[in-house]
Amino acid sequence: MNPEPPPVGGPQPRVSGLNCPNCGGSITLRALGQASSVVCEGCGSILDAQDPKLQIIQTFHRIVSSDPPLIPLGTRGKIRGTDYEVIGFERRTITVDLVEYHWHEYILFNPYKGFRYLTEYQGHWNDISICKELPSMSSSFNISPRVNYLGESYQHFQSADANTDFVLGEFPWQVRVGERASVTDYVHPPRVLSGEKMAGEVTWSIGEYVPGRDVWKAFNLSGSPPPAIGVYENEPSPFSANLKAVWIGFAALAFGLLVMMIGFDLFTMNSSVFQGAYRFTSGYPRAEASFVTNTFELGGRPSNVEVTTSTDLQNNWIYLNYALINQDTGQAWDFGREVSFYSGYDSDGSWTEGSRNAAIVVPSVPPGQYYLRIEPEADTVQPPVTYTVEVRRDVPVSSFYGIGFLALLIPAILITWRSASFEKSRWSESDHPHSPIIAEGN
Repeated sequence: MNPEPPPVGGPQPRVSGLNCPNCGGSITLRALGQASSVVCEGCGSILDAQDPKLQIIQTFHRIVSSDPPLIPLGTRGKIRGTDYEVIGFERRTITVDLVEYHWHEYILFNPYKGFRYLTEYQGHWNDISICKELPSMSSSFNISPRVNYLGESYQHFQSADANTDFVLGEFPWQVRVGERASVTDYVHPPRVLSGEKMAGEVTWSIGEYVPGRDVWKAFNLSGSPPPAIGVYENEPSPFSANLKAVWIGFAALAFGLLVMMIGFDLFTMNSSVFQGAYRFTSGYPRAEASFVTNTFELGGRPSNVEVTTSTDLQNNWIYLNYALINQDTGQAWDFGREVSFYSGYDSDGSWTEGSRNAAIVVPSVPPGQYYLRIEPEADTVQPPVTYTVEVRRDVPVSSFYGIGFLALLIPAILITWRSASFEKSRWSESDHPHSPIIAEGN
């Protein structure tokens, strides 16, 4: 765009009908007195709207465009509470690596507010206005240049030469087909700051991302807007806006979980109620291997019971079938655990596999007199195994809190990953494809 700063006031809305000096076709001026040029819809001549005789500025071969305006000229809508009329349309093109990229610009007019602009690229829309003051270059060192505008820092996204290849309607500057401008975009989603340099003069504009459905609603257009393709340069991430809140929430809940774990650990009994040492020689008949321990008391309230097995295994294994049995009621809790330990040396040095110890927790066991029935099993060719069995009452269990921590951590990581993927898609289209993720504005 190469617009002049918008006027603060203007006449009442007027539409004037004139004729094209080239083809005699009817010319409608919707921004009478404020447009600088107008395009004849009949022959494509670009006319001087400030000249009463509509002097011809440029003629170009008018083709039937396969890319017509999505918002017809003359359509009226409300932008930020103000009524605007679409009076002009242009298609612009940049070429990157021999590939052409086209976008559209719509000129909007209000006789009191002046000119405003809408841009559209592959279903992505921006509401554009001329900057009220000049941006300033950031003095801090960054991988890519930054500029500051109204207290916000904008990161350089892309620079390219833009060509105007199709125009229609009225413009607040003397537009020409084929004119080129150096365009530089800086982003701070959902805003984009653009500088256009032509003939040594730079015009700055500020844009804000607008969903297509909001544009359709503002102009009361029929049907649905074209779907947005890909991630646009200043498209707000649906994830980053809440990313900080997600991690703050995670930290608060994780801290609460830690406090809960410490609190429960402080109030657990964690008392040893039974301990016995045994020796198992494989090869005995199964009936002789099974035995019961002396009785022991589980006091207090119903709580968990931990049974720990410690062995002297060396390149061997043992499987222990346990049953925790209430002496008075006969209620039993059956469980088992294999213990194995192997070690040795190879080309990489010494190695170990497994553990000589194992523990299992039985939840919510009522108080009473109990004993263990133990039935060990092992390889028949292995030497005897010495092992001890310890029973502890009301022990702290950290695995529950570990599961809770993971349940909190995984969603936070997933949201962060999706946010990073969104930003990677955004910056892959820029001059800085490996740029770090930037923070979005609110």
